[in-house]
Amino acid sequence: MNKEDFFISCFNSKKIGDDAAIVEGWIISKDAFFENVHFKREWFCLEEIAYKSMIINISDSIAMNADPKYALLAVALPSSLTRADIKNLHKGFDKAAKEFGIEIIGGDTVSNIKIDITVTILAKSKKPLKRVGMKAGHLVAYTGHLGSSKKALDSLLKNAYANKKSRFFSPVLRQDFISRTRNSLSSGMDISDGLFSDLQKLSKANRLGYNFVEKIPKSIGCSGEEYEMLISFPARERKKMQRLASSQRLELTVFAKASRKNYKSTCKAHHF
Repeated sequence: MNKEDFFISCFNSKKIGDDAAIVEGWIISKDAFFENVHFKREWFCLEEIAYKSMIINISDSIAMNADPKYALLAVALPSSLTRADIKNLHKGFDKAAKEFGIEIIGGDTVSNIKIDITVTILAKSKKPLKRVGMKAGHLVAYTGHLGSSKKALDSLLKNAYANKKSRFFSPVLRQDFISRTRNSLSSGMDISDGLFSDLQKLSKANRLGYNFVEKIPKSIGCSGEEYEMLISFPARERKKMQRLASSQRLELTVFAKASRKNYKSTCKAHHF
């Protein structure tokens, strides 16, 4: 058990275990986006930093088939930032909020030596999509194309060029697809820590493993911060799922079948 899993295990709330917690009808999530941990200032402009910090948090709501309504921001700001800099941060927060109809209702600001951001999203859902629900024989798939995020990060860490169209810079959330397919899905989550790592989470939640029908290279399976969707559904729903994906010009890759066996990720842990 890594330290992240150990820390989570110290708490005994039954609401822990999904992309967000369900509390009295609200879908509530929080994520951190810290300088020199999740990003470096030379990689992003200030507007891009704020925008991505919102999008990766909104992703948790979308993954649970929820409509984000409100956001709370906690932002640590270096004293070196000018008012123009702060306005550029606001532009990024505001752009993401407007894209998803979110009202930013408060939070906190503190002084710091670097930019650290945490965002809390409050969302609503009539039929939340959880990680639990996958059964043996269900098909396992992911949306979109994976691998560009790790490729971009590896390039940036080598001070080399990275394509700005990479999911590392511009995550695309699959809100409409999840909403349209929810009745066919048995489980789901967003791919934030990498396909293989998130498969392990899905495996643990359902006490199942996988029979792979398609080989997934490590360059794809270990690519984190993709924010595509990892989903499962009964085999009888496959044609419907492919049809709905095609109608949105969305690639849907069915790569495994859930089975009664163990599964463990082969990727290096992203968390301490």
